[in-house]
Parts: sequence; structure tokens; C-alpha cells
Amino acid sequence: MKSFRLSTAALLLPLALLASACSGASAAGPSSNSDGEGSLVLNVGDQKGGAEALLRVAGELDDLPYRITWSTFSSGPPLLEAVNAGAVDIGSVGNTPPVFAAGADSKITVVSATHGDSAGEALLVPKDSPLRGVKDLKGKRVAVAQGSSAHFQLIASLEKAGLPLGDVRVTLLQPADALAAFTTGKVDAWAVWDPYTSQVLLSGKGRVLTDGRGLVNGLGFQVAAPAALADPARAKAVGDFVERLRRAQGWVFEHPEDWAKVWAKETGLPYEVALAAVKRSNGTRIPVALDDAAVASEQRIADTFASLGLIPRTFRFADYVDRRFNKDLPPSTTPACSYRKAS
Repeated sequence: MKSFRLSTAALLLPLALLASACSGASAAGPSSNSDGEGSLVLNVGDQKGGAEALLRVAGELDDLPYRITWSTFSSGPPLLEAVNAGAVDIGSVGNTPPVFAAGADSKITVVSATHGDSAGEALLVPKDSPLRGVKDLKGKRVAVAQGSSAHFQLIASLEKAGLPLGDVRVTLLQPADALAAFTTGKVDAWAVWDPYTSQVLLSGKGRVLTDGRGLVNGLGFQVAAPAALADPARAKAVGDFVERLRRAQGWVFEHPEDWAKVWAKETGLPYEVALAAVKRSNGTRIPVALDDAAVASEQRIADTFASLGLIPRTFRFADYVDRRFNKDLPPSTTPACSYRKAS
């Protein structure tokens, strides 16, 4: 196995990157400059190596009937702050940032969902760590980014092992600082997501203590500003944008190597790490309906954080969902795509 240096720059990536569906457009033509032909401008929040790169490589920025203005954010929470402020009409995030935003009574509306493999959501420990199971984390130091999907995965993993959150020494760190703490031994474990998981594993410096399969819902969302949805013309553009993303996600699953090359160039990741992350998790996503099961799953996350005092109030997640763009999508519990060959 090749060894990859764990560079902070290569790991400064978003909370949630768009991935793929099991089917979709099979070819991409030359991309436009996103200027579109209409006078309407859709303000889209993005993350490095996210929606803009994905839509462009899949040919989904061609022939836009509106213009797109892109704004880049470091992660989901600040993107949703911009949605709340009305500076962004729509943007993509993971399963936990909408819970924290809604808990703060932000003006957000979830409008579409994807379901992917949760193997990339992992609790990592150093390769030579004596820890062999989640129960061994009692009294240990665990790094995690507050409000991230990994935050809930950590709580769910501890709960399954019979440990309350208070039994571990949680250290709230964003990925760059968590990486430094992990590699220098200042923390005993790191709750994180892909592509960080793939980066650490391919470096040979860490291993998976447990992952998110069977514990987290694997959902990702497009979140829009209520004011944008109240404007018929802008809502129509939101619907078109969501459809383009769904087709692009299908293109990624069919072209993992091509997407990995683009993703690596956009983010600075080694190609091998990008490809591993695509095949482990990010390339496995399928568009699914925002149905009762999805809402109930998110409600469980919200109730968990509220009970721990990590968000300021309880609320109904359903109040922050608009199902008008569901169309004929499969249920949210539909199995994710997989690159593993059937046995």
C-alpha cells in the first residue's frame, strides 16, 4: 500500500460533499460558464470540490435557464447561516447541520435528500492503539467537530456500547486541529467522515474502531431559504437545480475515476484518496424522497442533541421540510449504491 502524508491542507474539506446516484447521465458535454439565458440569479452555497465541480464535470451547467452565483463555505453550519440570512438560496449539507440550524430557529427549509453508505463515518484510532472496541473509549479523549454528522455518530456509537457521552472526554475540534491532535497523540480517537477517513486509512497511521453503518441514517440534504421558495420563479429554479444535481449524482456513480480526478484537483487530495472516498461513501449516494422515515430519523437526531443540551430547544423537524420536489423518488430507506461486487 502506498503511504500518504497526512497534510492539513489536503484535509481542509467540507462537511458534506455531493456524490452520486446509481444511474444518470452517461456523458457530459462542454460546460457553460453558468451564466444561463434568463435574468433570474440563483444564489448557491457550495463547498470546495462540491456542487459546482460536480455539475460542471457532469455537463449539468449547460443550457441553464437562469444564472448561478456561487458562494463557497468551509462547512455546512456557516452555509446554513447564509441561508438563514437570505444571502444564499440553496446549498448542500449533511444530516446534522440542519438540526443545529433549526434548533437555533433559523429560517431554513430542507427540499431534497440523498442516501449513501455510512462506512466513511468512522471512529478512528491510531494504528498501534490498544483500544479494540467502543467500550474501551471510557475515560479517553475523542476529537469531533461540533454539529457535524460525526458528532451524532459518536453519540450513537457510545449509546450502542452502553456508554453515556459523559464517559468520554469529548474535545470539540474542526478537522485541521483534530488532525494535528490525532497525529500527535493529544487525543485517543477521532470521530470523522470521508474523505478524512480514507486519508487516514491510506496513510497507514490509523484504523477504524467502528463506523456508522446501522447507526446513522446516511442522509444528505439540499437546504433552501424559505423566501426563495415563496417566489414562484425562484422556486422553479430551485426545482431545476435539484434535478440537475440528481442527474449529476448518477453520473458520478458511473464514472468514479473521472470524478475522483476532478475532486482531487479541486481539493488537493491525492487521487488515490479521492477514489477510495468515492467508492467507500461519497459515490454511493442515491436521490431519495423526503418521506416520513427521513423526517423521523432526523427527529431522532434533534431529540438526542436537545436531551444532551447541545441545541437550545426541542422542535418538530417536519416544520423545516418542503416535500414538493419529491416527485417519484424511492423511499429514503432505499439501500445506497455499492461498488462492491455481489458475492
